Amino acid sequence: MNGRIPAGKPVIGEEEEDAVLEVLRSGQIASGPKVEFFEKKFAEYIGVQEAIAVSSGTAAIHLSLLSLGIGKDDKVIVTPYSFVASVSPVIAVDAEPVFVDIDPDTYCVSPENIESAVDEDTAAVLPVHLYGQMVDMDGVLEVAEEHNLKVIEDACQAHGAIYKGKKAGSLGDIGCFSFYATKNMVTGEGGMLTTDDQEAADKLRKLRAHGRVSRGRYDLLGFNYLMTDIEATLGTVQLERLEEMNEKRRRNASILDEEMEPLEEEGVVKVPREKEKRKHVYHQYALRVPKEKRERIVRSMQKAGIQIRIGYDMPIYRQKFIDLDVKCPEAETACQEVIWVPVHPLLEPAHMRRIAWGLKQLLG
Repeated sequence: MNGRIPAGKPVIGEEEEDAVLEVLRSGQIASGPKVEFFEKKFAEYIGVQEAIAVSSGTAAIHLSLLSLGIGKDDKVIVTPYSFVASVSPVIAVDAEPVFVDIDPDTYCVSPENIESAVDEDTAAVLPVHLYGQMVDMDGVLEVAEEHNLKVIEDACQAHGAIYKGKKAGSLGDIGCFSFYATKNMVTGEGGMLTTDDQEAADKLRKLRAHGRVSRGRYDLLGFNYLMTDIEATLGTVQLERLEEMNEKRRRNASILDEEMEPLEEEGVVKVPREKEKRKHVYHQYALRVPKEKRERIVRSMQKAGIQIRIGYDMPIYRQKFIDLDVKCPEAETACQEVIWVPVHPLLEPAHMRRIAWGLKQLLG
């Protein structure tokens, strides 16, 4: 990497190159048998009956809402602290997003906050397994069962994350994944839906292909959200190496944990601790630093060739196209303090110690 440490970089090797070249030479490059094979393998990996490949994680969330009949006059409980696509599909189906605050230790919404936000119009909750660590799903599912809510897991940053022995995307009614170029596994663009509900899976397959049921016959108003065989064959190879890549992320995160421990004991930083009975896969290593030092830290590290970045710096409810008068103090604080430190699998322990040394110089 020539001394430069990038924020993220996909792990693409000869196996991926050969697989994609085989598809290109076959002439079958649109949605076809490679997509079906990838779906089968992904469903097996997550531990669900059905996986439905689509064009992006955003498309996955959009179709999940449509397949469950969520729309006008419905409310969906969402997080204020995530990428905007965790909320924009809710608005796209004409439902109302209801923002609840996050747990400051996990950056995910807490069941207690979900419970307090439920009313007679609430139809679903959309928990985001942020940064690679899963939400307290026991609590979420308990609230959902009590109030008859649908649960859509946004697992776009949590490929391989585990909660009490079950993988992200296997606990709610539908799980949603992204394979964007910075994710733990990639297809360039692309996404996946996971479910044990056969009826929902059938509807999702129609919705992703214009509502088609057979050649020239369309039962639903649908979309062109299909994945290509090129993306799917890349995803199949990536899936085979996902566990290895996640373990490298976890190793790199553990080095940072160890290096940052003295500063955490002094109350200078807060590292992203893995919660009990969960497996964190560190899509991002979210480090809290003093807000008055954050910009200087990021600027100095980037100048040194280490692409640390500022995390989400604005709650979603303050984006111009939403602009709601909402107060979520924990989310607002996280927006002022969090930085993203590289831990991707192309980095070695020496890179992590170089990163840690630079942070300690700036924070000490």
